[in-house]
Order: sequence, then C-alpha cells, then structure tokens
Amino acid sequence: MNRQQLINEIFSKKTFLCVGLDTDINKIPEHLKKEEDPIFAFNKAIIDATAPYCVAYKPNLAFYECYGLKGMVAFEKTIKYLKENHPNHFIIADAKRGDIGNTSKMYAQTFFEEYNLDSVTVAPYMGEDSVKPFLEYDGKWVILLALTSNKGSHDFQLTEDQQGERLFEKVLKKSQEWGTTENLMYVVGATQGKMFEDIRRIAPNHFLLVPGVGAQGGSLQEVCKYGMTKDCGLLVNSSRGIIYAGKDKDFAEMAAQKAKELQQEMAIELEAIK
Repeated sequence: MNRQQLINEIFSKKTFLCVGLDTDINKIPEHLKKEEDPIFAFNKAIIDATAPYCVAYKPNLAFYECYGLKGMVAFEKTIKYLKENHPNHFIIADAKRGDIGNTSKMYAQTFFEEYNLDSVTVAPYMGEDSVKPFLEYDGKWVILLALTSNKGSHDFQLTEDQQGERLFEKVLKKSQEWGTTENLMYVVGATQGKMFEDIRRIAPNHFLLVPGVGAQGGSLQEVCKYGMTKDCGLLVNSSRGIIYAGKDKDFAEMAAQKAKELQQEMAIELEAIK
C-alpha cells in the first residue's frame, strides 16, 4: 500500500486506527483455549469485529515468537487471513529489527518477501547500513523508532548534545537522508503530548505510528492537535484497550465497540482538517 492509497483509506473510512494484535494466550477468553490454535482463533474474531473501524493491524512479533513454532504458525495464519479477507488493511510487523547490513537484509527478506507485509518497525541505533536494506523494497515501509512512549525513553532519546539537540531529533534529521515520505514513517508515543510539535518541526509530512492511546493513557485529541497534518499523517495504535476489552464470549463484540468509539472520535478529527 503506497502513501496515497493509505490516505484514501483513512478518509474514506473516516479512521486512522491501527489495532495491535498483541495476543497473550494468558489473557484471551477461557473458551478459546480449547481451540486447536487459540491465538489464531482469537485474532480472527478480533479482526472480523474491528475491520470496519480501522485501516491497519499491527501484530507484535514478541507475542508469537515466545510460543515457538506454534506461535509463528499462528502469526502466518493471521497474516494470510488478513490478506485474503481484509486486503485493504495496512499490515505492520512490529518487530523492531535493526542489525548490521547483511543481517538486516535477511530481516527485510523475511517480512517483505516471505510474509509480504506492508511495513516493519526498525530500531535506528546502529545507523544507516542497518536501516537501508529495508528501504530497498518498492512499495514497502520502514517505521523507525523516534520518540517512544515508555518510561525508559528518557534514558537516551531525550539526551542532548553540546548544541542542545536531542537524540530523537538527530534520528529524525539523519534518517530523512535515507528515505522519503513515501517509504519512511516514525514511531512517536501518544504520551509525548506537546512534543509532537517538535517532531513536526523536523518531519512535517511523514506519517507517524502512534502507540499509547488507550491502556497507556495517551490522549487522542492531544495527538491530533499537535501531530495531525492535512493528509492526516497519523496511524494511532490501540492494542490492549481494544483486544482485551471483554473477557467472555462477547469479547469480539466488546472489542468492536471500543474500536468504534475510537473511530467516531477520529472521524471528528478528520472532519476538522477538511
């Protein structure tokens, strides 16, 4: 999915919601644990229930790799189900890869050739040669970690050099030499609030993947106030707040309700920039 196609989906569906598929088998409803593949059964129900209200899905690889082969089979089945039944949704592999060039090349092959996903999250710490292999695929996206929502983000991302430039600002400036607004997005946590102004000063037109709305306490309205562009420019992710909204047999309906509530809030924000 290219940039214009993503923008078209956002404005036609009146949503920029991304649903995070962070599926923990210990948190899914008990009745699903009897299924042959509980993780996939849960994901399938969540996807079918929330698809009308979102434009993207973001399976987090950690929640599949931790179960070994069974987990990766569930991941593959989830991706295949999305592609066959909900093909207009943008799919993000939340893998946070990034290694020396030849290793990154293999990671890129995994996600863009083997699984044929739209995008993958990448850590920028090792620099250009660790990121560029992911950017060599036409029509695919790198989503680079910039300013995250976790407490530890202050340990490195906000440290300043002698000129007062913060590390996340260096990442934003330097990485724009490697990619464009057509293949490079940035992760910016929803809890960063007014810091979106600083992000937009350096990267005014790039799409931002914004986790942290919902369970982590980020404000959608604040994110939109400081981070939204004329093209929307945002993919706002909610994981736990949606997929674990219900614990019983009505879990999918509860997830749909939470996704719909966010979609309705997003529709208001999109209407304001028309």
